[in-house]
Amino acid sequence: MTTLTVREAVYYSAQLQLPDSMSKYEKKERADATIREMGLQDAMDTRIGGWSVKGLSGGQKRRVSICIEILTRPKLLFLDEPTSGLDSAASYHVMNRIIRLAQQDRRTIIASIHQPSSEVFELFQNLCLLSSGRTVYFGSTSAANEGG
Repeated sequence: MTTLTVREAVYYSAQLQLPDSMSKYEKKERADATIREMGLQDAMDTRIGGWSVKGLSGGQKRRVSICIEILTRPKLLFLDEPTSGLDSAASYHVMNRIIRLAQQDRRTIIASIHQPSSEVFELFQNLCLLSSGRTVYFGSTSAANEGG
């Protein structure tokens, strides 16, 4: 995967994941739209890269993985620590894209995040706060932010 470009990786995944009833053209269009949704259009021809090969930034790599997962347009998406290992700016960018997807297509997205920045925290509508595996708060993010 490190030697593939963003376009190649997403197109390849579209060919594998999308139904045979979709034409090659429709799959390509879905892949292109998904790349744009995740804000990766400027990096389409950039190699993904890895430990020994220079390529995308950490935030861009994370968005490519999410891009591949949302090709099928799932109505429910679980993301386990989608901002792990990213700096606060990259974390915000990734989560902002994810929130936009949820709002555009009325998707339900459940994400586990440890210690989000205040900017990322404010992007969420609802919050389930856990401590030692127990729910200590469940409700709107704005009410939690107000202390109520």
